[in-house]
Amino acid sequence: MSLITSELPTLYEHYTAGGIHTGLNSDKPYFTLNDKNISIYSGAIHYFRVPKEYWRDRLRKLRAAGLNTVETYVPWNLHEPQPDTFDFGQGGSDWEHLLDVREFLTIAKEEDLFAIVRPGPYICSEWEFGGLPSWLLREPNIRFRTSDGTFMKYVSRYFSVLLPILAMLQFTRGGPIIAFQVENEYASTYLPGIFLPDKKYLRQLRQLMIDHGIKEQLMTSDAAMYGTIGSLPGLVLQTANFAGNPENEFSQLKTFQPARPIMAMEYWTGWFDHWSEQHHLRNDSDFRDNLERILRYPASVNMYMFIGGTSFGFMNGANLDNGLSDNSGYQPDTTSYDYDPPLAENGDYTIKYVMVKELLKKYNPIGTRLPQTPHLVPRVAYNSHLIQGQLTLDEIIDRIPHRVFTKQLKPMEQLPINNMSGQSYGYVIYRHRLFHLPSYSHVRINGRVCDTVVVTLNDQLMSRPLDTASDLDAFGFWKVANSTLELGSNLYSYSVLDLMVENWGRVGYGKLSQFNQFKGIWQGGVYVNNEQLQDWEILPLEFKKSWTKSLTGWHVPSKYTGPALFKTDIFIENPQDTYLDMQNWCKGIVIVNNFVLGRYSKIGPQQTLYLPGPFLRKGWNKILIFEHYRAADKVSFTDQPVFKTRTSKKKVIE
Repeated sequence: MSLITSELPTLYEHYTAGGIHTGLNSDKPYFTLNDKNISIYSGAIHYFRVPKEYWRDRLRKLRAAGLNTVETYVPWNLHEPQPDTFDFGQGGSDWEHLLDVREFLTIAKEEDLFAIVRPGPYICSEWEFGGLPSWLLREPNIRFRTSDGTFMKYVSRYFSVLLPILAMLQFTRGGPIIAFQVENEYASTYLPGIFLPDKKYLRQLRQLMIDHGIKEQLMTSDAAMYGTIGSLPGLVLQTANFAGNPENEFSQLKTFQPARPIMAMEYWTGWFDHWSEQHHLRNDSDFRDNLERILRYPASVNMYMFIGGTSFGFMNGANLDNGLSDNSGYQPDTTSYDYDPPLAENGDYTIKYVMVKELLKKYNPIGTRLPQTPHLVPRVAYNSHLIQGQLTLDEIIDRIPHRVFTKQLKPMEQLPINNMSGQSYGYVIYRHRLFHLPSYSHVRINGRVCDTVVVTLNDQLMSRPLDTASDLDAFGFWKVANSTLELGSNLYSYSVLDLMVENWGRVGYGKLSQFNQFKGIWQGGVYVNNEQLQDWEILPLEFKKSWTKSLTGWHVPSKYTGPALFKTDIFIENPQDTYLDMQNWCKGIVIVNNFVLGRYSKIGPQQTLYLPGPFLRKGWNKILIFEHYRAADKVSFTDQPVFKTRTSKKKVIE
């Protein structure tokens, strides 16, 4: 039913009646927009985590809950996948269909919403490398997120393309954007005695925005306990990030920013998952209590996230829990970014959605017209389909076009491919040919692998499968340094040793010392029977659309163990949302119609992969599964997400 009668004005009718004279102002203890009082009630929706066909649905649901603003990050690594090659929706990259930020923001205005944009260059967001392009790692001695000339050269070039797009969408130019963020949680880089946040860098970013026509309100966001070290007092508005105790956060903001509006840029509605953990759920009553305290304060708020969405492809990020940069404390994030917010990953309403709607109706003093609450997008569990085709790892390697021959091991970023920008995502295979391999030989990898390695000998799996979280403490994973694997009792006069290494996601949050992240085997040498191997053939396995689409030579599966691609073709009359149920598989990735949908792993917590209906087509659909260890014989579906958790998620259906 309609929440507010149609006699009320729309948001834009209320705030732009009589013309637009000024934007968002923060010179008083409260915000004004076009000289009218406003409290910002915002929710985060990342356009790159939601199918383009559902942008309007998600935005309308946000507006129907009573919010007046949507917030989004902008991921540099997707928009500039190779140096000086850009994609904002028509650039031809594998992600083209999710990158038209101009269209997303245009739809936001059509749905009667304002917008806050956080353009980076660093976004955190549990996103691969915090949104930074991996090709930056090829620059010797680059210092990320500082005023370092090399880093700023690339930021300036990127902003010279991005910011003019956003400038045209500013509120004072008739668009939806009322505010921009300068960098992101920059105070968190503070390391006492080692690194003090670089104010010159922040001033450079601010000036770049101004030089490219950005005139709306500028903000920074950090935990309030950091004070002003990550911001530019007097030049930008500081906001706070937190999960609870809002009065404490806001009182600290007031001490160093008196007589200015108070805002939570990130009020955390839930939390994200790392692989091997329990699924995170935030207590609904605790969420409601803290949100009401924010609104009662009164303060403005951006709910992070309003819908988490999905880190499709290889784009999940990671954390380092011990502060060290040697990978020992590595924690990769799951593909699902469900986050337990008001809208679930699939767009379903949760109890939190109802709570948000009730509280905003209670505390928002300005009545504007709201849309009817949209119906839910239907889902279906398609019938299971048997695996029809296979390509073994050897056969996959035969089809990889790029081969690098080298004496020494190299990380994927240093490979001379992709117009000399290196390899960003996927797998890198290190191949060595052995002459006379004795029985009971062993291979040792010095240092830590970044991030997982699967060993095959003559296309036969040698590595132990990843069945439980405790298996991460053994050979094949980042937790163990200088690890050794036995190669069996067979004697070989000639053998081919393959080390398949996975980039399971670059770290997206932490101290600056953690941002020099190379993937592959590079911390030390590889030894067989204590003799260091040289003369390597290195093969990048990127799973780009064009390559995957070209694969031929599929055959009936000859084995179900060891790295291999498995294929099935499914005829669909009416494409709808569904989930791939991966509980009978071990670890790998799923590819749907040549687009990498995401990762799965038996260790959980995520056990299903959200497959949006728009990723399917009427007719035949190709599903590929790249399994590392042990495959099932069929592809199965379900209409509900499955997580390893002690508590079930509560849904509200309207």
